[in-house]
Amino acid sequence: MIRKLFAKFNRSLAESVVASRKKLQVTMKVWFQVHHGTGKLILPSENFSILGETADLSSTGIAFIVSSIRIKENYLVGEERILNAELDLPEGKIQMEIIGQRYEQVGQHISTARFLIGAKIVKMSDENRESYNHFLRYGNKRKKQSFALGIDES
Repeated sequence: MIRKLFAKFNRSLAESVVASRKKLQVTMKVWFQVHHGTGKLILPSENFSILGETADLSSTGIAFIVSSIRIKENYLVGEERILNAELDLPEGKIQMEIIGQRYEQVGQHISTARFLIGAKIVKMSDENRESYNHFLRYGNKRKKQSFALGIDES
């Protein structure tokens, strides 16, 4: 009895500490942060990108699904490698810097295998953060603009 009560308390405490996740799917593009020690990477890093879709979002991180765990010979997860991510939200595109924390292969067969990547958000402009937080709160509902006064009515 006490053990069940203690386990329930631990779960509720963990849920209050971790940012809540929202299952919101938007298309996204991921590419490597320019790093001068990348060896053979000569072309601009935006030329080496991968498209995917978010699985869930929170104020501190994102989970997304891509078709490959690496771009060329560089893995998306590991070595505290900073990635640039561009999310295509209803209000427009926003950019953030993320670090892949973990991944798992999803899909039944090797021909349909995809990778679910969990990443921590490390940097985002204030304007992008405002748009991102609005999307987390309201989902696909767009901001209502008052054209006469130019005031948000969200």
